[in-house]
Amino acid sequence: MTAKAGKHSQKLSKNEIREVLRILEEVYGGSKTALNYKTPFQLLVSTMLAAQSTDKRVNMITPDLFKNYPDAASMSQLSEEELQEYIKTVGLYKAKAKNILATSRILAEEYNGDIPSTREELMKLPGVGRKTANVVLSIAKNVPAIAVDTHVFRVSNRIGLAHADNVLETEKQLMENIPKEKWSDAHHWLIWHGRKICRARNPMCDQCPLNHLCLHAKNHNLKDKNKSQ
Repeated sequence: MTAKAGKHSQKLSKNEIREVLRILEEVYGGSKTALNYKTPFQLLVSTMLAAQSTDKRVNMITPDLFKNYPDAASMSQLSEEELQEYIKTVGLYKAKAKNILATSRILAEEYNGDIPSTREELMKLPGVGRKTANVVLSIAKNVPAIAVDTHVFRVSNRIGLAHADNVLETEKQLMENIPKEKWSDAHHWLIWHGRKICRARNPMCDQCPLNHLCLHAKNHNLKDKNKSQ
């Protein structure tokens, strides 16, 4: 994953970053994950399913799945083929079925059906990477974390909150540029901004409340002016 489309030679100043965060909070404050779940275990499974898929698609299949297998103990009793039938409309469903079942067994046997409270423990679970661990920690355990998905990566590098070529460096820079008490909330603000306005293709810069600060918008405005001259 690279930031070629939105990468610039500079980042925003500290004052500009504070203003960006103020505006994002004003517009998206109180926003939460779009995934539907009732327990930390269900959030973990939903987040695992959402990789290479969409929250909307995941929310279409999890009601039946969680109705019949709501916890780690019951989920772990499924065969891979049975779980595949429930989740076959999401990407990489065969690998996900294998990982979800393995993770369910570990949680049922070692964590009494709950989920671990540290990133290190979560990332030891089959199919759980850093992004998934950060999502679950921040939402289910109230641990400050910034999960960098495709939206967060794109939006933060376009705006100028980060200037990085990879997800890990983007996360590191966001942790430096955003106050720790806002990490988890800012994660949601950036996701929703990416979904609603700062889209991968054809970002709606003319409607963006950050267009007077965003480096991507400024760069494109400069290019448009040069073309018209």
